[in-house]
Amino acid sequence: MTDTSAPIPGEQPDRMFPKLTPEQVARVALQGEIRSVEAGEVLVEAGKQTTRFYVVKTGQIDVVRVSCDAEELVAIARAGQFTGELNLLSGRQSLVQLRASEPGEVIQMAREQLLGLVQADSELSEVFMRAFILRRMELIARGIGDVALVGSSNSAGTLRIREFLTRNGHPYTSIDVERDPDVQELLDRFQVHVEEVPIVICHGVNVLRNPSNQQLAECLGFNDAIDRSQVRDLVIIGAGPAGLAAAVYAASEGIDVLVVEGNGPGGQAGSSSRIENYLGFPNGISGQELAARAYTQAQKFGARILIAKSATRLHCDRKPYSVNIDDGSQVQAHTVIIATGAQYRRLPLENLAQFEGAGVYYGATFVEAQLCSGEEVIVVGGGNSAGQAAVFLARTARRVHVLIRSAGLKETMSQYLIRRMEDHPGIVVRTRSEIVALEGSDHLDHVRWRDNQSGEIEVHPISHVFVMMGANPCTGWLDSCLVLDDSGYIKTGPDLSQDNLSTAQWPLARGPYFLETSVPAVFAVGDVRSGNLRRVAAAVGEGSNVVSFVHRVLSE
Repeated sequence: MTDTSAPIPGEQPDRMFPKLTPEQVARVALQGEIRSVEAGEVLVEAGKQTTRFYVVKTGQIDVVRVSCDAEELVAIARAGQFTGELNLLSGRQSLVQLRASEPGEVIQMAREQLLGLVQADSELSEVFMRAFILRRMELIARGIGDVALVGSSNSAGTLRIREFLTRNGHPYTSIDVERDPDVQELLDRFQVHVEEVPIVICHGVNVLRNPSNQQLAECLGFNDAIDRSQVRDLVIIGAGPAGLAAAVYAASEGIDVLVVEGNGPGGQAGSSSRIENYLGFPNGISGQELAARAYTQAQKFGARILIAKSATRLHCDRKPYSVNIDDGSQVQAHTVIIATGAQYRRLPLENLAQFEGAGVYYGATFVEAQLCSGEEVIVVGGGNSAGQAAVFLARTARRVHVLIRSAGLKETMSQYLIRRMEDHPGIVVRTRSEIVALEGSDHLDHVRWRDNQSGEIEVHPISHVFVMMGANPCTGWLDSCLVLDDSGYIKTGPDLSQDNLSTAQWPLARGPYFLETSVPAVFAVGDVRSGNLRRVAAAVGEGSNVVSFVHRVLSE
């Protein structure tokens, strides 16, 4: 996108602002409505739900960023060009205003018509989707949005909000109270105090003091376009790799899909800095980028995704099945896929909660890496996630200490990661070692770890610890509805014994399908499933495979 100081029309990148051919415009016109526009007419208001897509036939549409005291011309759409970005797929609130700057004609399409077009026309789909994605990336890069985050790098709440907005691909402006010289003027303007950070200014008017992710999603209208009263063919709980794969395949095959996600797309994999052994990405891909692509892909095919809404109970004794949401609402469906994944285990330390988000982290993305540039850090864990984090953090950290309780990494980590760690002078692997104490006040400032072989305890002035050891399944909300294994993972298919099925009162003549749980038409995929291989590729494979069983159940 461009600003008013740049040559706007012909200088725009072709891929971000392509010009459709006359034949392509004609195909769009077959699906839409041609209408006249007047100079000054506002087609889309900033902050309002995005429901319309426009292709300019004649005239000009200005894309304008509207703030309290000024306007910024972001881009111009002329004949053959089109409006919109990724918010069109989700029906979320528009980040900009669309305004005709001269009289002309446009082709107007409803959001549902646009989705139908991109699903049916592969050529136009490629043009539109590429432009939408590039435009959103540019909005993020330039901080053009409806959110200003006033926070501190030492604040756990600030980190949580940054991660939430980043995971959900929402542009925001970040203001650090410890570094920005003009922050007091902003605080005075909105009558807030520095002690109240983090503060989120939503739409330039709503001031939220340390809002929860749910409150932030509500203010930004993330879920406004989703009808929760509708009985769906399929509800998927969790938008990690397995849940997103299931959503993509199910929606692309005509199944009416609703996904319920408690935070943002990606699950545990979304916190991976770089996945290098995933098929088709020889240079690697971050977990966040992989999740963002899958999230967009699912929306392209019509899947609806509830963000910052957690499932709290599955009613498995009635049909259609009902799922309680943490805001007090319910969603219903004929089939359910549970893809809630697993969470890293927490360090067994009494004061751990004091430092979570303020020195102790469970993900190693660019957000966390910015906090510890030039400093020493600790990575706890011996699996691939820990290895990926160590290699990634070593790019900017002064030294990375990798603590593992075992005698080595060969049994738990891929060989390519072991080699990289061995070859990197800034990474030190400390075997048979574990953290025994965390010290600090508002933020972690010292760590004590013990060498379990010698019994010696060392104290180090380290302020950043990344915990990536083991995992516990996210099944506590199921309330004994499904049969679990001894570790709390959901048993499916052949892992369900006859005794399991008898206890669960399995009602059908057939046995459970491969990924089906002890309740008919309820499936489990990914890291939450007993016997899963704990790999992103395995999760994606299960998410795609389970859709074939969903089809069978829906036809029974």
